[in-house]
Amino acid sequence: MARAMPTFWRLLFALFCCGCVAMAPILAEARAGSSFGSRPSSFGSRGARSWENNGAQPLNRGLAPQTTGPNFTPGMPPVTAGGGSFVQRHPFLTGVAGGLLGSWLFGQAANAQGVGGVGSVFGTLLRLAFIGLMIWLAIRLFRARTLSNGWPGVFRAVSGGAAGPASRFRGRDVNLPDADLEAFQRLHAAIQDAWSAGNLERMRGLMTPEMLSHFSQELSRNASRGLRNVVSNVQLLRAELSEAWEEGDRQYATAFLRWRAIDYMLRLAAPAGDRSAVIGGDSRSPAEFEEAWTFVRRRGSRWLLSAIQQV
Repeated sequence: MARAMPTFWRLLFALFCCGCVAMAPILAEARAGSSFGSRPSSFGSRGARSWENNGAQPLNRGLAPQTTGPNFTPGMPPVTAGGGSFVQRHPFLTGVAGGLLGSWLFGQAANAQGVGGVGSVFGTLLRLAFIGLMIWLAIRLFRARTLSNGWPGVFRAVSGGAAGPASRFRGRDVNLPDADLEAFQRLHAAIQDAWSAGNLERMRGLMTPEMLSHFSQELSRNASRGLRNVVSNVQLLRAELSEAWEEGDRQYATAFLRWRAIDYMLRLAAPAGDRSAVIGGDSRSPAEFEEAWTFVRRRGSRWLLSAIQQV
């Protein structure tokens, strides 16, 4: 009976490790939605440059594109070597391994106490050697990640047996005329008007299906709460083209826009003239915004909104 209790606690500790490691990816995936115009977020797709740092907030809503070559379809999830790390692909198995490792270490400590001084010293040295090996492997792993700008598996073989980092496809930089920047300004104004009016049919011709889905969800959520986001008196203060590039037959362009507008949340059920109808924002004084808007088009077609990032 005296030996059963340590075994029970070691088993309980192993199960705890399994649960913690297996649940970690689920907890890390938690995200909160936000309403466009009231609690802004960054969403959409920038093609192969979706996850690059362009000076704006990273995209936290939307589907990441495949970025392994020019023949990809925007909106597809990213493809990584081997389909992600072993921890990402097999969280439960990793949790089991972690639990068994913890059980073994603690079991060795308990057994060493019962075999005398020599066994205790040998067990302690064995555990220290094992921990040192794990630390060494972790250091090698993170060094490899730093040198390759990612996890191991992104190295490619070159002639002579040498290895170098694989180049990441990010499109080909291009120059756009001023007429395209003027088109972006007109799109910005048209989208603001369509959003304020809740006109999804008009939005359909101004943005990609992915962006239309985001706007539709936000409109539905506001409507279910009996609210409407009113955006009026839009005035564009500055528009600068940040970057433009090609991916196959598609062209992308990101413009930094600074603008002001009357922006407030209106309670639809409130009587006319009721001051309590405005539950957020200011219906009299304009507010200023600074965002990065990305547009996409096929050659010869019109530009469509592809992503919005907060600055």
